[in-house]
Amino acid sequence: MKNRAETNKFLTQERCSRCGGRLVIRSMSRMNDDVLCMDCLELEKAHPRYQEAFDAELEQVKAENNKYPGLFAGKSYPF
Repeated sequence: MKNRAETNKFLTQERCSRCGGRLVIRSMSRMNDDVLCMDCLELEKAHPRYQEAFDAELEQVKAENNKYPGLFAGKSYPF
């Protein structure tokens, strides 16, 4: 998680940022700061730039940058 406010959003958000479905199991997007249901996570994984976003996030984590906003920061899905 990037910071306390985002942690709270991740844990308390009740609806998927993309489809609006109920969040029972959730994941953070690697593309931006969306909180995703598992169906939308699978759709994101099929995105042609997902691996690029995954790799970029990994490099930021290795550099101890916990505030990396994602490859498509500030943009709404679809990218």
